[in-house]
Amino acid sequence: QVQLVESGGGLVQPGGSLRLSCAASGRTFGITGMGWYRQAPGKQREVVAAITSGGNTNYADSVKGRFIISRDNAKNTVYLQMNSLKPEDTAVYSCNANDLWGREYWGQGTQVTVSS
Repeated sequence: QVQLVESGGGLVQPGGSLRLSCAASGRTFGITGMGWYRQAPGKQREVVAAITSGGNTNYADSVKGRFIISRDNAKNTVYLQMNSLKPEDTAVYSCNANDLWGREYWGQGTQVTVSS
């Protein structure tokens, strides 16, 4: 099994920045893709950004140019640098990982609130 623990959420003013971290532990040797999802109140969960084990990235159109996903394979950690934050970025952000055997893992989520 793989455990994912997120950190770095909080309250930030519009235009500000936050950096989320997600540390994986357990049977991490089989992890391939990792990513960040978010879910705002009353809305469906959506993918924000994803990164493969080789470092290829994809972003939702709504965050392109503002968010950067990265990973440190040695530390089994994925990051989400969020810049120029907007009120509509307010959501619970969750880390996701997939392994070689098709299993999917989720973190518990961290709240990001963008408000003045």
